Amino acid sequence: MNQLQVFLPCAAGVEDMLAAEVKRITGVDAPHKARGGVALNASWRDAMRLNLHSRLTQRVLVQLWHGGYRSEQDLYHAASEVAWEIWFTPAQTIKVEITAQHSPLTSLNFAALKVKDAICDRFREKRGERPSVDTTWPDVRIYVHLTTETVSLYIDTSGEPLFKRGWREDKGDAPLKETLAAAMIAATGWDACADQPLDEIVPLYDPCCGSGTVVIEAAQIALNIPPGYLRRFAFEKLLPFQPHVWQPILDEAERQQRDWPEGHPPIVFGSDVSFRMVDFAQRNAERAGVAHAIELRGGDALQRMPPSDKPGVMLLNPPYGERIAAAGVAGQSSEDRASARAQRAAPREPRTFTVGKAAPPAPGLGRESAQMADGGDGSDFFSQLAAHWKSHYAGWTAWLLTPDLKLPGKMRFKESRRVPLWNGPIECRLFRFDLTARRPRPEPDIED
Repeated sequence: MNQLQVFLPCAAGVEDMLAAEVKRITGVDAPHKARGGVALNASWRDAMRLNLHSRLTQRVLVQLWHGGYRSEQDLYHAASEVAWEIWFTPAQTIKVEITAQHSPLTSLNFAALKVKDAICDRFREKRGERPSVDTTWPDVRIYVHLTTETVSLYIDTSGEPLFKRGWREDKGDAPLKETLAAAMIAATGWDACADQPLDEIVPLYDPCCGSGTVVIEAAQIALNIPPGYLRRFAFEKLLPFQPHVWQPILDEAERQQRDWPEGHPPIVFGSDVSFRMVDFAQRNAERAGVAHAIELRGGDALQRMPPSDKPGVMLLNPPYGERIAAAGVAGQSSEDRASARAQRAAPREPRTFTVGKAAPPAPGLGRESAQMADGGDGSDFFSQLAAHWKSHYAGWTAWLLTPDLKLPGKMRFKESRRVPLWNGPIECRLFRFDLTARRPRPEPDIED
């Protein structure tokens, strides 16, 4: 276990940021970047540390086999060669998932079944019994990825996806994933604040904070609280796991957390037009251990004044869908929002196949990425928002994540930077706007 081939999948557009994060966590100088992830040679201890500390990856996968294939039987032979018995026992349950890019196989579900059969047959030969399949809460997850000519077999060390930090119990419809929120923060460079004194940290403000994803991620970064500090991981059920190796990693992470001086003012701010969502964000922040570093308030994004005397960074996912109508009217009813939700159209995601279970339907889009519920483009709201910022947020930097590539024009802003990011299957841009004060209109000449 001293040298493992590890793959860290991530959202498209995050690869460079993830590579930098991996280097910071493990010390590996040059992790290999590929579309949709980062690969590296790492130790078992590194794999555990990546699970605990990485904010950007979706999972930590250990590659156990890679080679060519032409048929389902080739997949069976490949899986038969892997020494699964050194990773788990036949008393544990398994789940096999398969993804593919331009695979020539006609049935990915059948391909996943052949891999499962190979694993079970090897256990029956080596141990006299076979593991059972559990597609809901398995002890061990096995991933198969097919390209046109190659197959890769992985064992998952994470369990539930790493965006599930363990603190989000209150949420709205399809909230922004924590991994994407962390990528937004990393793209701004604000994540470097973990190395700065508290008094020198630039304020961060999300005026459409929803259930608090962005502000809670930011506060944990500032306090140096690992994203996985509140959750468990699949590697704790694998045979190589040793509690006496894991506990010092946890102890080190606890020692590195930043002490918060009594009475120190918040450094992260959030507000939302829905007071119900502000309550959700407050409860989530308390579970995440960062409530003392965040100030949350209700209020209309078109009316909220800067939360800090010191200019800072605004970071938000503009309110699409049912929230766009509410963006300028704090009192919109829950019935109105429910009606708007009913009008949304759900996109289709790339399919994955799981042995024993049909692929799940793609979830609907929430406020962060849905199209306008009323069919409009939100131009009025965004132009008003831009005017409000010009009048009151001079010196601030605003970053907006949106699938609308024409948003700068609607706001009559010229972006100083645009960062490609993907919100699930949706291609987005994170636009940066450097805010300056509105120029006063010249006084008209008055003739006598």
